[in-house]
Amino acid sequence: VQLQASGGGLVQTGGSLRLSCAASGSTFSNYNMGWFRQAPGKEREFVAVIHWRGISTYYADSVKGRFTISRDNAKNTVHLQMNSLKPEDTAVYYCAATRGWGPTGRYDYWGQGTQVTVSS
Repeated sequence: VQLQASGGGLVQTGGSLRLSCAASGSTFSNYNMGWFRQAPGKEREFVAVIHWRGISTYYADSVKGRFTISRDNAKNTVHLQMNSLKPEDTAVYYCAATRGWGPTGRYDYWGQGTQVTVSS
């Protein structure tokens, strides 16, 4: 599975962005899909994951209620809708594929990352 993330940009506090992750490969629908982020000088952190059938999601506490992960298996895409953005959401965001679950699952494939910058 090859992953390509897009949709990042510069937004003001309180604004919204929608990230997309396009996947190639016929096995995309077999993978749970996650989003991670890494801020400068910090370790990469888990953001959200969605079940391969889209029937379940799991979020980091820091984004719960503000971010929504979704997927469209017919289009081999996964999205991260980010609302009420805060400066602390500034990071490079990565999509990743796993047969596991949550922040401790083993993520086998990673996209290249897309920069999100939230100005105060």
